[in-house]
Amino acid sequence: MKKEILFLVFFISTLFTGCEEVVEVDLDTTAPKLVIEAAINWQKGTSGAQQTIKLTTTTGYFEDEIPMVSGATVYVKNSTNQQFNFTEVPNSGRYVCTNFKPVINETYTLTVMTNGSTYTASETLKSVTPITRIEQYNAGNIAGIVVRAFYNDPPDVENYYLYQYVYSNKKTSTCYANEDELYQGNEFFSISDQEDLKAGEEIEITHFGISKQYYNYMNILGSIAGSNIGGPFQTPPATVRGNIINTTDKSNYPLGYFSMSETVTKKYTVK
Repeated sequence: MKKEILFLVFFISTLFTGCEEVVEVDLDTTAPKLVIEAAINWQKGTSGAQQTIKLTTTTGYFEDEIPMVSGATVYVKNSTNQQFNFTEVPNSGRYVCTNFKPVINETYTLTVMTNGSTYTASETLKSVTPITRIEQYNAGNIAGIVVRAFYNDPPDVENYYLYQYVYSNKKTSTCYANEDELYQGNEFFSISDQEDLKAGEEIEITHFGISKQYYNYMNILGSIAGSNIGGPFQTPPATVRGNIINTTDKSNYPLGYFSMSETVTKKYTVK
């Protein structure tokens, strides 16, 4: 009996000693990729003159800081070859234009030149209809409080939407894309995706008019990361190719997307 007890004590002590060993994980390392966050958003009712494009690179899994890219040349041209220059806020990786001119259904071309490579993309600015009303209802134990933002979809034209819900009491936001195939020309709505909404919580709801190409891109991101991806314009959670091409070396493609959207935003306080 004593021998069995001693053996058991020895076995347990050996088990816990083994758990204290350091396990080294060999992570594959690749050359950093350029990340271009180029979302040109025109808030309905504003001039849309100030726009920002952000340049960073990917980095190691355990790194705390995201490297910024300085010294790049960044500009956008419209179909008449009018050029809008984006000037860097010194040493920030943020490039700002203060005289941009957004026009619905106009096609724009982005150019980024950095580290000997040129990156380009083209996109068309899409419109969005106003949010007409916001309602909430209680779905019980299944979903709790649900908030919906209604709008009237334009008839006789294909429309694609991106919806974003930012919650004052949460670190993540809800973001998903939609098309009007099943409700074209009718009233429809976006919907919150949080099961624990509480009275007094503020929600910022934004609808984006987007292209079919961007709709497909966002659906791919959503299938990888789920709807709570932290926002539509942050660095993708996986290597998903956007519409930006490296014309110098096509195999060294960047991450990110050049999008053009008219947007409408409303704030709502949960009751």
